[in-house]
Amino acid sequence: MTKNVYTLTSPDGKKTELPIRTGSLGPDVADISRLYAEQGIFTYDPGFVSTASCESDITFIDGDKGVLLYRGYPVEELAKHSNFVEVSYLLLYGELPSTDQLADFETSILTHTMLNEGMLRFFNGFRYDAHPMAMVSAVVGSMSAYYHDTMDVNDPRAREVFAHRIVAKLPTIAAAAHKLTAGQPFIYPRNDLNYAENLLHML
Repeated sequence: MTKNVYTLTSPDGKKTELPIRTGSLGPDVADISRLYAEQGIFTYDPGFVSTASCESDITFIDGDKGVLLYRGYPVEELAKHSNFVEVSYLLLYGELPSTDQLADFETSILTHTMLNEGMLRFFNGFRYDAHPMAMVSAVVGSMSAYYHDTMDVNDPRAREVFAHRIVAKLPTIAAAAHKLTAGQPFIYPRNDLNYAENLLHML
């Protein structure tokens, strides 16, 4: 929400008004999006020390004060009182789930834990000492080739289904990467186990 402006004056006297935007938390920000068009210059801020790259309804971080919020909830409180699936729901939908919402979400996640056998064969192409995150990111990237029916970013339902698939499959993918590194056979997920139990089972 714009409340006032800063005025930037160039050496030749040309003025540009930079609207001041106020967030729900943290310092105000100057909107410099018109700066290049009106002044022909960019800003220089290595590491984005004084720059907000986007608006976010999901996270707030103040590293100097040790503050990390997910949807307004302190992350340390979520770690104490919620499990991973509940926090995933919070990040996706904006609020912690009710008992019924959590049950439905957990059921949806359980239906998507299995990897397509073609995706599993990706792991045969990696060296045994490949970095686990390189393997995970490559296999997650391949999901668009297997689940292109839910790749319409303009369709809220497609985005929701794809998000559920990623949340469900990441433990399976991470466990497969671990098994490759350990030189052990892959273990399939079990739908009678909860999210954390399944990960431990596959490891």
